[in-house]
Amino acid sequence: MARIQEKRTKVGMSVIEEIAFRQNLRLILLAVGVLAALIYGAFYCYRPQSLAKSIVKTIPLLAWAGAVAISFGAGTIVVALVLSAIGDLVLSRDGERPFLWGLAAFGLVHVAYTVHFWMLGGSAITASLLFPAIVALGLSTEIWLSPYTGTLRWIVRGYVVLICAMGVAALGLDMRVWAMVGAMGFILSDTILAMQLFRMKPNTGLHHLTSVAVWAFYAVGQFLIVAGVGWQTPLF
Repeated sequence: MARIQEKRTKVGMSVIEEIAFRQNLRLILLAVGVLAALIYGAFYCYRPQSLAKSIVKTIPLLAWAGAVAISFGAGTIVVALVLSAIGDLVLSRDGERPFLWGLAAFGLVHVAYTVHFWMLGGSAITASLLFPAIVALGLSTEIWLSPYTGTLRWIVRGYVVLICAMGVAALGLDMRVWAMVGAMGFILSDTILAMQLFRMKPNTGLHHLTSVAVWAFYAVGQFLIVAGVGWQTPLF
């Protein structure tokens, strides 16, 4: 038995070494994602479509998905992050078809997060003071958003239901506050994006500012969700 263990040590890493390697790689991937998110927010989020813009936008969520996967994190979170990266990629292109594919991808992201959040603490959702606020936000879209969405009205309505369900499920994460804050940031990002797409005139003075705000709340929100519920123990 000792000889077998000795051979294993010679040809590969020990269990402790493998754990250390995975943890270090996790931190590297998280840092790569943060750096790419900062670069995208500073230089690309408000610019017209380009190959560089699409590549940089896709890196953060893929890097964070890799960080969760390599360190034995939650599979549901990995799926949500990969779907987010796909959504980011297609939404970096102009046109109605990429928009619809992106909407579909992020709809599935919200379903995945809703399931994960509910499994962690769904029983506590109605105790939060934010519960009526999220419901009110969802209902208010019938006034300030739905009438301006044209043929996409029912698709947008369905998306509103999904993101509000995700937000409500996150309210049960009272012991994982970072993830709950991240989910609220995600909702705020989508709210600003909806106003930008359907209520603002293109290329206005506010477009640059709102593009930065959308990306900032989205990227920070996703990172906080990863940090809070990506693993059995929160990242910080």
